[in-house]
Amino acid sequence: MSVVEVNCGTSPVILAFPHTGTDVPPDIAARLNAEGQVLRDTDWHIHRLYEGLLADATTVRAAFHRYCIDANRDPSGTSLYPGQNTTGLIPITNFDGASIWCEGKAPDEAEISVRIARFHAPYHAALCAEIDRVKALHGVAILYDCHSIRSAIPFLFEGRLPDFNIGTDGGVTCDPVIERAAVETCTATKGYTSILNGRFRGGWTVRHYGRPEAGVHAIQMELAQVSHLATEAPPFDLDRGRAQALRELLRTLLRRIEASAHSLGKPA
Repeated sequence: MSVVEVNCGTSPVILAFPHTGTDVPPDIAARLNAEGQVLRDTDWHIHRLYEGLLADATTVRAAFHRYCIDANRDPSGTSLYPGQNTTGLIPITNFDGASIWCEGKAPDEAEISVRIARFHAPYHAALCAEIDRVKALHGVAILYDCHSIRSAIPFLFEGRLPDFNIGTDGGVTCDPVIERAAVETCTATKGYTSILNGRFRGGWTVRHYGRPEAGVHAIQMELAQVSHLATEAPPFDLDRGRAQALRELLRTLLRRIEASAHSLGKPA
């Protein structure tokens, strides 16, 4: 099983997909309980939603499911959101707080180390290589981390999540021109709601790679799944009408972000 899929482009923008994979090797799948086998916390169809929106953008996609290991978590195990409910490097529960492993089958510390080497490290090695390659081409690289999540998850947050959740860790991970492009595009479109650095401020990926002073900019987009799915429950089918409308907005957003690369120039 290939754990990471890479398509190399020449755009300054890199699209990363850490949570769209549904591959679970048999040795891990056999230990998931009935709830775990639903793979409920997948970023369903997100790679399809972005497909072809930005000509010649590089894409890096984890083929493995986040229940194998979460490619958007700190490999040290440090929590992204201290004091708040969240899931860890290898989730023990789903986003509702329900167990996903058969009794006594949750991975221990030794297995976590094995899975870092098996899944997490190859994904980030590929992502890092593409960031370096794109930056060499343009003097800058813009990492756009693609995510989605159910719009209502009481275990994680109150109420209904906005459609667009833009994360830049408080403006730390990218130049203001990129952040502004995302905010302005999302807020200018009728029928959608958005927030900047709300419940989701950006995961480990954007926090780790986003170094504007070094010419590497990173931004996370967490989409509420109600914006593009027919249902946020199994079978998690894509709503083609909603998806097409959303694709037009995302196309505009990505083009604005790509254009911003020309104004950033090469770092000193």
